[in-house]
Amino acid sequence: MAAFDRIKSGIPGLDEALDNIRLGDNVVWNVTNLNEFSYFVDPYVKQAKEDNRNLIYIRFANHPPLIEMTEDDFKLLEIEENNPETEFCMIERDGIKIYKVNPYNQFETFTLEVHRIIEKEGFDAFYVFDCLSDLQAVWSTDLMMGNFFKVTCPFLFQLDTVAYFPIIRGRHSFDAIAKIRETTQLFLNVHSNSPEEVYVSPLKVWNRYSQTMFLGHKFNPRTGFVKVLQDGQEVSKYYKTINDSDKHQGGQILDSWERYMLQVRMKYDEGKNIDDECDKICELMMTKDEKMLSKIKEYFTFEDYITIYDRRVGSGSVGGKSCGMLLARKIIEKERPDIYRNLEPDDSFYIGSDLFYTYIVSNDLWDLRVKQRTKEGYYKYGKELEEALKNGTFSEEIKKGFIQILDYFGQNPIIVRSSSFLEDGYGNAFAGKYESVFCVNRGSLEERLAAFEEAVKVVYSSTMNISALEYRKINDLDDTDEQMALLVQRVSGSYYGDYFFPTAAGVGFSYSPYSPLPDMDNSKGMLRLVMGLGTKAVDRTKKDYPRIINLDKPEVTMVKDIREKHRYSQHYLDVIDLKNISLHDIPVGDGLDVIPRYAKRVLVEHDREAERMFRDRGERREIVFVNCEGLVKNQDFIDEMKEIMNTLETAYDYPVDIEYTVNVGEDNSFNVNLLQCRPLQVSINNEAIEMPEDKNVFFHIKESSMGMS
Repeated sequence: MAAFDRIKSGIPGLDEALDNIRLGDNVVWNVTNLNEFSYFVDPYVKQAKEDNRNLIYIRFANHPPLIEMTEDDFKLLEIEENNPETEFCMIERDGIKIYKVNPYNQFETFTLEVHRIIEKEGFDAFYVFDCLSDLQAVWSTDLMMGNFFKVTCPFLFQLDTVAYFPIIRGRHSFDAIAKIRETTQLFLNVHSNSPEEVYVSPLKVWNRYSQTMFLGHKFNPRTGFVKVLQDGQEVSKYYKTINDSDKHQGGQILDSWERYMLQVRMKYDEGKNIDDECDKICELMMTKDEKMLSKIKEYFTFEDYITIYDRRVGSGSVGGKSCGMLLARKIIEKERPDIYRNLEPDDSFYIGSDLFYTYIVSNDLWDLRVKQRTKEGYYKYGKELEEALKNGTFSEEIKKGFIQILDYFGQNPIIVRSSSFLEDGYGNAFAGKYESVFCVNRGSLEERLAAFEEAVKVVYSSTMNISALEYRKINDLDDTDEQMALLVQRVSGSYYGDYFFPTAAGVGFSYSPYSPLPDMDNSKGMLRLVMGLGTKAVDRTKKDYPRIINLDKPEVTMVKDIREKHRYSQHYLDVIDLKNISLHDIPVGDGLDVIPRYAKRVLVEHDREAERMFRDRGERREIVFVNCEGLVKNQDFIDEMKEIMNTLETAYDYPVDIEYTVNVGEDNSFNVNLLQCRPLQVSINNEAIEMPEDKNVFFHIKESSMGMS
C-alpha cells in the first residue's frame, strides 16, 4: 500500500469524521481512563484482523492488557522472557503478535528494543501500544516519556504504519502534552458520561480538513453511531461533560516528578511516614548502584534529598560523581562532625541525566545514536556523534535553568564536571575518561551563558571520545545505558590580582600504593598535593612534580639532597586567568609574587644553603621551591586528611580516593573542600607473567606501585 492511503478504523462514522486514518498515522487518544480507550481500540483490532493486517501489540505496562489475553498468553510470555536464546519476548496467536518490553531497563535500552521490533516488522504494520502514562510512572518524569514518543513516532511514520497510543488526561504537564501533540499526526480528546455516551474531540488531524472535523463528536460504542455536535443543547451537555471530567485535574503546569515531590513534601510536613517515598526518590534521583544505594539510604534524610532536588536543573539522576561527593560529605557530617565543621560548605548544582537524552532527541541525533549503539557502528559512528554533540542547541526552557545556576554563582569561577550513571561507583571509576570544563564566568550574562552551554556540550560529547568508548568496551559496558548527568561546582579558591586559584589542592588515597620505607603503614593513606588548581595533581605532566605525602610518615621523601628537591618540585601551577578568560599554567614564581606571605609560608621550602651563600656575597636573596612543606609539617592538616579518608574507607568498607582543595588563613587556619570521593580502583591482570633473567632487568620494585607501571 502507498503512504497516506486510507484505512478502516473499525468505526465507519469516525472514518467519515476524520477523513479516515491514513498509513503513517500515529493516533494518540487522550482519555480519562483506559475503559474509554477500549471503545476505540477494540473495533480497530477487529478490523485489522478482518483486513489481514500485520497486527502488533507492544506490552510494557502494569495495567490490564489492552487486547484480550489469556492466562496461557501470560505464561508463554514469561517463558519467552526467561529464554536467553530469543531475541525478543514475543508470542503470536489469533492474528496478533504480542511483544513484551521492559521499561525498567531505562529509556535508551527500552527505546532501542522497541525500535528493533518496529524495524523487524517493517512497512504497513498496525500497532497498539500500552498507555504512555505508564512510562511516566516508571521513569517518574514526563520529559522522558515525551522523548520516547518524539523518537518513536517519526520512525513509525517512515514505515507507513498505523499506531494507537492511549495517554491519561490530566496526569502530565501541559508542556509534555504539547510536545506529543506537536509530534503525532492525530491527537483526539475523549470524554464520557456512560458507555452509550462517549465524546470525541479532535485537537489535531494532520494534513486533512473539513468544516466539521474539529467540532465535538458523540459516539455510541454499542451502535457504532458517530454524530457531529451542532445542536445547542447537545453542545452544552458536551461541554458540561468536559468540565465535570477535568475539574479535578489541576497541577498540569508542573511536571509529574515535580507534582510527586510536592505531594511528598506535604506528607512530610504533616508528620506522616515517608520511608517508601524516600527509597523511591533515592533510586530515581541518586543512583541505581545497589552498594551506593544502601550507603545513601543509611546516611541521607528527606531534608537532604530536598536540598539536592532544589538545586537541580532537569529531571533524572544526579549521576555517580555527584553521589560520591554528596555521600562523602554526609559520612563526615555524621561520623566526624568536628571535622565537618571545618569543611568548606557545598553549594553545587546538578544537571539531571534526563537532559542528556533530551539534548540528543531535540537535536535530531537519535538515529545517529542508534547507529552508534550497534556492533558495526560502535566506533564508526562514535566520532561523528561526538562532533554532533558539540554543535547542538538547547531549548529556551533548559537555558532558563542554566541562567538560574549562573545567577547564583554570579561571576565566580565554576566547573562543569561529568557525572555519568556509571561514574565513581564500585567497580567503574571512569577516571579521566570524561571531560570537566572550567568556566571563568566573566562578561555579560549572554557571554557567560554561551560559555556555560559550550562547557555542557563538551562534557556531553566526551561520552563518545575514543578513550571512553574503549573503556566501556573493555569493561563490557558498551551495551549499558550510560546517561550523562552534570555536577556544577563553584571553584574553591581566592582572587589574587588577575588570577584565581586555591592555596593548594590534590588527590588522596586511603591506602597508599607507595612504600618508601619497609616499616611504613600503607593503611594510613597518601596525598598528592600541589599549589593552585588540583589539575596538576590529577593530570600527570613531564615538567612538574606534586608533593607525595605518605600520611604515616609525612615528611619522608625519596628525594636525597637539595638539588633533587629543586628538580622534583612544582615548577608551574594551574590558575584561572581572569584577564584572558582562560585556564592555563604559570611559573610558580608568578604565583608566589601575588599571594600573601601567610599562604606562601605553607607552600614553599627555603634553600638555606643557597641563601647563606648569597648572604656571604653580601646579597639577601630568597631561594625557594614549591613542595607544600608548610602543609606537610602542619600536624592538624595531616591528621584531618588522615581521619577524613579513614572515616570514608570505614563507611564504604573499601579503600577510597578523593579530590580536595585547601585554603589557608592568616592565623594558620585551613579549610578543606571535599570535591570528590569514589571507591579506589585497582587494575588486575590475571595473565601469568614470565619473569625475565636478571640481565634484562632495568629496575626492581618491592611491595606495590600505582597503576600498570
